[in-house]
Amino acid sequence: QVQLVESGGGLVQPGGSLRLSCAASGFTFSSYAMDWYRQAKGKERELVATITSFGDPKNYPDSVKGRFTISRDNAKNTVYLQMNSLKSDDTAVYYCANILSISRNYWGQGTQVTVSS
Repeated sequence: QVQLVESGGGLVQPGGSLRLSCAASGFTFSSYAMDWYRQAKGKERELVATITSFGDPKNYPDSVKGRFTISRDNAKNTVYLQMNSLKSDDTAVYYCANILSISRNYWGQGTQVTVSS
């Protein structure tokens, strides 16, 4: 069934950059839009990016607009999140998802992003 494996997180200073990856399996990757969510400690899960099945990004909230870029490589079954100009409010566990994973209440292990000086 659906499997999503996030990676690429870590500790970064304010103003720095990270590139997150999500390796997907168990479904026809190129047929589905993909999302990135994040959940900061004590806060609700927040949608930060969406990309269509054919590679058009959308739905950047104001909190990340201009700093984050979602992309995908359908040949590699992988979706990416390029995160630039990071600030402390970006500290969270980041998860990828799609309509299949959400419908099954499935979330991968996530990857921790910590922005701190």
